[in-house]
Amino acid sequence: MDINDFNFELPERLIAQTPLNERTSSKLLLLNRDTYEITHDKFSNIRNYFKKGDTLVINDSRVIPARLFGIKKTTNAKIELLLLNEKTDNEWEVLIKPAKKVKVGTDLIFGDGILTATCIHIGEEGKRTLKFFYDGIFLEILEKLGEMPLPPYIKEQLSDPNRYQTVYAKENGSAAAPTAGLHFTNELLNEIKQLGVNIVPVTLHVGLGTFRPVTADKITDHHMHSEYFELSAESASILNETKQNNRKIIAVGTTSTRVLETIAQNNDGKFKETSGWTNIFIYPPYEFRAIDGLITNFHLPKSTLLMLISAFVNREVILNTYEEAIRNNYRFFSFGDAMFITY
Repeated sequence: MDINDFNFELPERLIAQTPLNERTSSKLLLLNRDTYEITHDKFSNIRNYFKKGDTLVINDSRVIPARLFGIKKTTNAKIELLLLNEKTDNEWEVLIKPAKKVKVGTDLIFGDGILTATCIHIGEEGKRTLKFFYDGIFLEILEKLGEMPLPPYIKEQLSDPNRYQTVYAKENGSAAAPTAGLHFTNELLNEIKQLGVNIVPVTLHVGLGTFRPVTADKITDHHMHSEYFELSAESASILNETKQNNRKIIAVGTTSTRVLETIAQNNDGKFKETSGWTNIFIYPPYEFRAIDGLITNFHLPKSTLLMLISAFVNREVILNTYEEAIRNNYRFFSFGDAMFITY
């Protein structure tokens, strides 16, 4: 398929720049996966669309202050980097600019020297592997020196960094938030649990793979970068039980979806405790083995996220649904409104 098959016109005014005051107050568009019927509601009412025995799957990864600003030790040239994946202790794959200034052996300094790094490997597309040196705890140093890596389409400063975290964020490691989960509060999750719905975590540390723009004309030429994931034995057991009882698995976000589909595709539709790296790229046509429903935000034109939901429903239906959302002034992207593709 051609990349332009996933393009649409979006008025810039609909790109949400800031989160709403209340997490649950966003709009909710419901799209029936079978009939293609569209209805409109508020996210606070999403509990009305679950059934006892269903399982809601959340990504509990936590965004770290992954954007750092430093200088080259020899020239004082300014450097900006984004932490992507921790490869081993103190060694990180990073996206760096200007990349041409950083070669193997280049030493970098951050925060008057409380954190330093040496480039040990050159990758593709501006990526480097750095070995970091410091005293103390790396995450605490990042909290002092780093910034929250908001997407480039968000131009306004975020007054409360916690609004770019889900309320259930736990496992440090993401360079971007799994934004479909930003709509939930602990109170709403408790209400959903009281309905007899299971809520189980998976972990996928969101890196470049999820949000990297597609530049190839043919989507089959696009390469997804790998991202680290984990699924616990307890979560796997609940997911398998849900399938056995003919109940539904609903993923919160494309990141949770990619974990579940990676594992199900490798295990004949079943789930098991596992961890590793996934570069799964889901686009039409694709046979889903794991999920029955999907809660997601409204995505960028020509993005791999738009391709995933198009595979889950139908490309033409999704593009028509997006036109409906635009007509109804839905807010798009990370701080935008939500869509529930129902079963």
